Amino acid sequence: MKNSVNRELPEALLKQLDYQGFKTTDIGQPDIQRVAPKVHVTTGNDKVCDSIAKVVQQTVKDGMTISFHHHFRNGDFIFNQVMRVIIDSGIKNLTLAPSSLTGVMNDVVIEAIKAGTVTNITSSGMRGSLGDFVSHGGLKNPVIFRSHGDRARAIEHGDIKIDVAFLGVPNSDRLGNANGMQGKAVFGSLGYALMDAQYADKVVLLTDNLVPYPNTPASIKQTQVDYVVQVDQVGDPEKIGSGATRFTKDPKELKIASLVNEVIVHSPYFKNGFSFQTGSGGAALAVTRYLRQAMINQNIKASFTLGGITKPMIDLLEEGLVNKVMDVQDFDKGAAESMQKNANQQEIDASWYADPDNKGAMVDQLDVAILSALEIDTKFNVNVMSGSDGVIRGAVGGHQDAATSKMTIICAPLVRGRIATVVPDVTTVVTPGDSIDVLVTEYGIAINPKRQDLKQALSKVSALPIYTIEELQAMAAKKVGQAAPLEFTEQTVALVEYRDGTIIDQIKAVKD
Repeated sequence: MKNSVNRELPEALLKQLDYQGFKTTDIGQPDIQRVAPKVHVTTGNDKVCDSIAKVVQQTVKDGMTISFHHHFRNGDFIFNQVMRVIIDSGIKNLTLAPSSLTGVMNDVVIEAIKAGTVTNITSSGMRGSLGDFVSHGGLKNPVIFRSHGDRARAIEHGDIKIDVAFLGVPNSDRLGNANGMQGKAVFGSLGYALMDAQYADKVVLLTDNLVPYPNTPASIKQTQVDYVVQVDQVGDPEKIGSGATRFTKDPKELKIASLVNEVIVHSPYFKNGFSFQTGSGGAALAVTRYLRQAMINQNIKASFTLGGITKPMIDLLEEGLVNKVMDVQDFDKGAAESMQKNANQQEIDASWYADPDNKGAMVDQLDVAILSALEIDTKFNVNVMSGSDGVIRGAVGGHQDAATSKMTIICAPLVRGRIATVVPDVTTVVTPGDSIDVLVTEYGIAINPKRQDLKQALSKVSALPIYTIEELQAMAAKKVGQAAPLEFTEQTVALVEYRDGTIIDQIKAVKD
């Protein structure tokens, strides 16, 4: 079977998972019935549990689905502590359903797979040794990769039914009122964890900061929480900003960011009240700094900025250049610490952020989205999941979700080292080309032919060298040559969902 982006999909798996394959970027306006969690009614006075081992014994059974959040990113201490207890308890056949998997989790997940503790995974992404392990067939069942908005949709539909959610928080009272804004391990918005807290049958909070009752403001509420466990340390906030959320000093990435700024400033959308989102990746994050000066020069103020929030975005808020910051996750300590003092920095959950089956998500109101890419092809399809060697080394994140904006910009170098970024066909389609409007590289830009309005507006800008995407691809090939075709086995190791729950692509095992 082939879908509308010309990707072959396994018919048996499609039937098994009750999906019809990728249809369209237009989600439509269906009527949706959401699910609700089981609730164990209690006065709450018995919620404090004295150890992780005890709470695991009381909650986790063979065959369950367990979840975690990734707001601590590489500073997370909770995941490994909980999984260590679960593995040592001999529990089997679990589905692991975190909002995403970061590098510090890799070793224990591989151990859990080898022990039969974890047999299924759904996540936004994975990297490093775990991505390599899965890409070589280490997990029998295919991983299901979902965007942040699709994960919210899947939880609300019951496609992901969480039995137990283990949520690390920097503070909580004895009944489970908690937020991400106070304590030694502040990480800011609890946006992704809020979905788990609302829909999981059992919710376990783990904190190193048990505070007097009642704890306010409460992002997670006592009405949602079953257990509270005090631990020595939940995480290291200094490691929130790392990897894909680093601040770049690379001249190539700064050049790309400068060109992205030129595209935005000369587009029809750069006017008072515009809205924008920047994705992860050095160049995408650097755009905020260039955009600030353009906004000052032209006396332009934005209505809101969205998504993973950085300190430069908070600076825009505090300077009066942005009216509201809609915060689903904080990408650095500065943004996390500002939530407590900035009333206009609004914490939002993943459903409000990007769920396509909603009564209006924030992404539906975006004017401009700036996203990164591992690869983009001549049909403007984007891969943020698998590397040039076919190994899983990325995350869907909010990539597909932000592609509904009025102008979606991909910023990426023409080549990375000796590897082309602009290619004839991407290794894995994550975001379909008909939702991408502009590609920006350090050598020039390409505009999707369907956006003749943008081509007309941007062709007048002398600072923007405009090419067709085929010309940029040929330029990349001339620099690095044509890569040898990748070799895969017949084993499907992962399925990539589109944000409406249909399958847009599959990832095969890399041939050794």
